[in-house]
Amino acid sequence: MYRIIAAVLAAASLAEAAGAQTAPSPGLPAASAASQTAPIFTLDSALAAGGMSPSPSAANISSTTRPLGGPSAAPTSLPSVAAATAGVDAATAARRVAGLRPNPELQSQVENIAGSGVYKGLRSSETTVGVALPLELGGKRPARVALATARLTRAQIQAEIARADLRLRIIQLYIEAAAAERRADVLAEQASIAANAFRASRERVTAGDVGPIEQQRADVLRINAQVAAESAARQAQAARTNLATLLNAPVTGPLDQAWFDRVDGYGPPRPIEVEGTLTLAAAEADVRTADAQVRVAKSLRVPDLTVSTFARRLQATGDTAAVVGISIPIPLFNNGSAFVAQSRSEQTVAVAQRNLAVIDTRQAIASAQAEVANAAATARAAGGPGLAAAQEAARIARIGWAQGKFDQIALLDAERTLSQTRQTYVDALAAYHDAQARLDRLTTPAPLVSGDNR
Repeated sequence: MYRIIAAVLAAASLAEAAGAQTAPSPGLPAASAASQTAPIFTLDSALAAGGMSPSPSAANISSTTRPLGGPSAAPTSLPSVAAATAGVDAATAARRVAGLRPNPELQSQVENIAGSGVYKGLRSSETTVGVALPLELGGKRPARVALATARLTRAQIQAEIARADLRLRIIQLYIEAAAAERRADVLAEQASIAANAFRASRERVTAGDVGPIEQQRADVLRINAQVAAESAARQAQAARTNLATLLNAPVTGPLDQAWFDRVDGYGPPRPIEVEGTLTLAAAEADVRTADAQVRVAKSLRVPDLTVSTFARRLQATGDTAAVVGISIPIPLFNNGSAFVAQSRSEQTVAVAQRNLAVIDTRQAIASAQAEVANAAATARAAGGPGLAAAQEAARIARIGWAQGKFDQIALLDAERTLSQTRQTYVDALAAYHDAQARLDRLTTPAPLVSGDNR
């Protein structure tokens, strides 16, 4: 009779653990009653806290409507975005500087003083006062403005790249936090099952159904499962802290596990034109900057003129005369050809890097598409028939072990298979969302920027 009571108690303990593991969904994070009532901290909430719009398209629409040289986006706590925003402001100021003309010079000189004879003192001095005005020739100012405009466009694109990278980082940290909490939940449930299995083993040893070695084995598994669960809980807390640190805002409430479980339909990879992406826009901006630099180098080969006009007073006679002058530099030692050659070489480099960026971007998009498809297939298999089969196998093993039909090795193997399947499912979901986020980053369209060459 005592053995029958022990078997019933063992079956009841494992059935309770099985019910906790299978309801209500495969791996929702364990949360307190207070956190269950708190609003869900969604991915859109995280993006909004980081100054990002919920959808990439909305972010790009806002960037396309910002005028060239206009006010930049709201400052963010991430240094890279703050630096890129400051870079736009600096490039805007540099463009204003490039459009300025050379300043005139006020010149004055006194001749024929402190000499001897009639030139002693100031009796025969000649005082000249005038203005010299540099005249830029060869289209230097338009070329300079065009170069500054190209650099401003490049700075604006770099600011959009920094924001896109921030968006990707926020999404990846959110994925990491959601996956860590899911893994913590899986291992916490496994620790609960191991604890129940230990109690059941102790009851069976007391009833004399099995030897003490079974209880010792179950105790070791219970301890290891508890340590793994505590470690996973710390990892989950660290992931949530990292997300809060990046956002510079508290992350309260449960994360959106419904979003984490969702795997959108994914068919054959669709062709994506890389020409309109941020990466290619940056490479094209570098080419335009190099072209403008060549134009500046060519304009510098044309010497500038300096026209001056003076009024000269002759102290000896008290008369006043006008003096007109013109100066032209002689390009004897530096005629500008070396600078033109340097600029053309840099132009060749920019074109080659643009062509390389096209190849690299296409390869990166193809790889990301394959990773999205593979992770989606793995998640569907691990979270669908694979998880169902593992859960059923574990349920049968628990019942059979409680009734003495299966040994403890079979039960442990079924439980280990179920735990590994659930963790594989979590890993596949995390890999799917991460690959999808990286694919979205690679295919982020470039903003439309317009230059003013006045």
